[in-house]
Amino acid sequence: MLNIHNLSVSFGGTYLFEEITFRLGAGDRVGLVGKNGAGKSTLLKILARDIAPDTGSIATEKEIRIGFLRQDIDFEHGRTVLEEAYQAFTEIKAVEKKLDQINHQLSTRTDYESESYSQLIEDLSDYTHRFELLDGYNYVGNTEKILLGLGFKREDFNNLTETFSGGWRMRIELAKLLLQNNDVLLLDEPTNHLDIESIIWLENFLKNYPGVVVIVSHDKMFLDNVTNRTIEISLGKAYDFNKPYTQYLTLRHEIREKQLATQKNQQKKIEETEKLIEKFRAKASKASMAQSLIKKLDKVERIEVDEDDNSVMSISFPVSKTPGKVVVEAESVTKKFGDKTILKDINLLVERGSKIAFVGQNGQGKSTFIKAIVNEFDYQGNIKLGHNVELGYFAQNQAEHLDGEITLLETMENAATDTNRSKVRDMLGAFLFRGDDVEKKVKVLSGGERNRLALCKLLLQPINVLIMDEPTNHLDIKSKNVLKAALQKFEGTLLIVSHDRDFLQGMSNIVYEFKDQKIKEYLGDINFFLEQRNAENMREFEKKEVAVVKEMPKVEKKTLSFEAQKAQKTLQNKLSKIESQIQQLEKQIQQDDLALASHYDKHVEDANFFTAYEQKKKDLDRLLEDWEQVQLELEKV
Repeated sequence: MLNIHNLSVSFGGTYLFEEITFRLGAGDRVGLVGKNGAGKSTLLKILARDIAPDTGSIATEKEIRIGFLRQDIDFEHGRTVLEEAYQAFTEIKAVEKKLDQINHQLSTRTDYESESYSQLIEDLSDYTHRFELLDGYNYVGNTEKILLGLGFKREDFNNLTETFSGGWRMRIELAKLLLQNNDVLLLDEPTNHLDIESIIWLENFLKNYPGVVVIVSHDKMFLDNVTNRTIEISLGKAYDFNKPYTQYLTLRHEIREKQLATQKNQQKKIEETEKLIEKFRAKASKASMAQSLIKKLDKVERIEVDEDDNSVMSISFPVSKTPGKVVVEAESVTKKFGDKTILKDINLLVERGSKIAFVGQNGQGKSTFIKAIVNEFDYQGNIKLGHNVELGYFAQNQAEHLDGEITLLETMENAATDTNRSKVRDMLGAFLFRGDDVEKKVKVLSGGERNRLALCKLLLQPINVLIMDEPTNHLDIKSKNVLKAALQKFEGTLLIVSHDRDFLQGMSNIVYEFKDQKIKEYLGDINFFLEQRNAENMREFEKKEVAVVKEMPKVEKKTLSFEAQKAQKTLQNKLSKIESQIQQLEKQIQQDDLALASHYDKHVEDANFFTAYEQKKKDLDRLLEDWEQVQLELEKV
């Protein structure tokens, strides 16, 4: 589908990458990896034709459709979820608008015999045919199916997009891409701001995507679960292997070890040959042999070892002083935004040394609760910090608060105190900002580099309680590993919000799930939480299956007349039949729910599946009403 040949891009005389070549074909799910600033997002923009390379070419098949999920989503304010999703159908909407105009003219004009009126009828036929070819009559239904599959509820459809969090806006953008039936999907950090359940859904969808998928992501587990190929950009070169990320790392390490061994053997032979040349040069009778060896040596193709960029930031979080046993105590915390309640009567006690992860779907209040702890806004209830607590807070959008017009050095010096101002250059160096880098303006940094700077700035203040909201967004995999190791060694108290399963593994000993305005405690790490959530889901299904039978009240036995007994038996038979139908329908709906959760992509194009699914729900509602009516009649008897 795509042939990339000798592609080069440079900024300020320095190459991001130089003369890289590769081909992308149907079924390729490529993980595009590399350090922050290596050029990954730039390469995606070139593939999407947003920008042009300095040199090289991209050959594509005719009329190929490319969809690009960017890091920064910018929706037009004032559109509802449905209206924004409909932006996927540019041509359909244009034809639909033209049809409305023609129909309006046909209904208001009376010059039926005129040539222009006849032309309108012809145009109506042409546009109607075009509308049918574009599948225009189904786009509304298809949009609703995709949005429902991505977790939206019908009552969300008419809400404005600006009322949703970043993760939900990402899903709207993703819905648009899926509705366009693109041949190539370019996804720039698609898991940023997505909750764990959404990431698992996206993994399942992408595994069976028939076209080309190119993913820039720093989520190692996501890459391992989705990709079948890895392209790493490192020091201006591209390394391409048909392996998911972790297997690629192992293979590349093995290849590099072999290169080093082969290079060592070659170097040994070269040194031996050079010694012979020096020995033969001293004798006139051996001069011709020396010349022959020199020519042979000149023809030897020297083995080069792939360079590896192993530079990583150096980071540690020292504890400023020992706080009291209880560091945070929350009582009856409630937070509303307008009429919407996010948190209700939250109680939480955080003890010194705890390592706590906050998880849950987007919009369930994780970041809201953290902002309440750091007193960013008013709320109901009470949050009390313990004795000697010194908070260090890394916000989800921490990097956005940096002043883009000043340099990295000025950023650090402005935040420093008299005791640590002399150390800011060393601190920047530890975060890989060395030499002239410190004189760069913040606005030229990549997303990952900004996050590194924000982390560096955080260390200028005394800390014994760390609160971190999505600290890994935009950080490359090596930087994430360094940050994870530093947080695991941190001897203070840690409260962390993250959607990254790999990053959270081994990080916490308590998990709090935020759901339906409440929190639930799980005494274990993220793996324990995911196991428990899956078990809970199965129990919920089981509860639903028997719920109707359990809730049905028993009818007291009375001495009845023959006619009443006959009527009672008829009603009881009818009731039993309805109960049996209810149980069957609930089982079918449960199976459909499971099918949608695990294999949504197989059903997305199946209009009959969704029609049947909605009909089952309607039938269930009708049967429940019938059951209630029959029960009332039985009580009368």
